[in-house]
Amino acid sequence: MGGFLRDFKTFLQRGSVVDLAVAFVIGAAFSGVVNSLVTNVLMPPLGLLLGKVDFSNLYLTLHTGKVPGPYATLAAAQKAGAVTLNYGLFINSVVGFVIIALFVFSLVRLINRLYPKPAAAVASKDCPFCASSIPLAAQRCPHCTSDLRLD
Repeated sequence: MGGFLRDFKTFLQRGSVVDLAVAFVIGAAFSGVVNSLVTNVLMPPLGLLLGKVDFSNLYLTLHTGKVPGPYATLAAAQKAGAVTLNYGLFINSVVGFVIIALFVFSLVRLINRLYPKPAAAVASKDCPFCASSIPLAAQRCPHCTSDLRLD
């Protein structure tokens, strides 16, 4: 058991684990901000443009509850115990996902531009006699059979 705890402590002290934990907390906070942006800022004007539609109240009643419908709001339907398909909340979630995905994609593109790709390792050289491309470790050119060893 002592070895397990020691190994677990070593694992937790690695920089990558701490970085992952920080990224997770920041990601959760960012997700909350985006969800608020979608629910409170983007969807109300969009609903207004589409004829005063409140996306959070878009649902289909699959089965009525104790009190028969129709229900004025999703909350009223849920209070009555109705089984509902909440497609408006799903639309809100999809919009939030798209915003987060675009942000992450933009962030990855920015990071890729900041860090240039490493140069590809050289795997061949040119034969000094016939100018054919040959492997770096070649001691004799396979094209002109010239001896390439340094004397």
